[in-house]
Amino acid sequence: MSRIFLAGASGVIGQRLIPLLVEAGHTVAGMTRSAAKADRIAELGAQPVVVDVFDRDALIEAVVEFGPDFILNQLTDLPDDVNRIAEHGDLNARIRTEGNQNIIAAARAAGNPRILAQTVAWELPAGPDAVAVKQLETSVLAEGGVVLSYGQFYGPDTYNPESIPAEPRVQIDRAARRTVELLNNASGIVTITD
Repeated sequence: MSRIFLAGASGVIGQRLIPLLVEAGHTVAGMTRSAAKADRIAELGAQPVVVDVFDRDALIEAVVEFGPDFILNQLTDLPDDVNRIAEHGDLNARIRTEGNQNIIAAARAAGNPRILAQTVAWELPAGPDAVAVKQLETSVLAEGGVVLSYGQFYGPDTYNPESIPAEPRVQIDRAARRTVELLNNASGIVTITD
């Protein structure tokens, strides 16, 4: 099976992806910038890799060393409190621009594994985050990758644990299962909704 480098492994979808990928027979490196989250990643069945996406050289070294067939970019920089999302617009934009460019650089250094990267299936208001999403999508497609355009997550551990948000939306476990199914998808933008 394949070797998969999962960036954002400790996030809400990352933690669901690890067991699904392992169950499917893949070897997974789960990247987190927090050493405190490494044990959880190991418990889920992935090899923890503690590296910050903004440390370009360390990221390249980690990806090259693992030698992935796929890189799954599930990185976001969002607050735990949904009411504080606006305050994180610049941080989330940076992870989608500079962070994504560092992942692409690491992929190139590691022999161009296929990249699948997360974006959103709804129109963002004009601003840094909207520009960043467009830049991420364009750059991933230019590498022959797949853009995973998710609806709003709902279900346990999401911003909508007990309520169903407006469309576009997707139940978090369905989103994770669908992501695994899309590993070999042709390059393009795939909308993942209920």
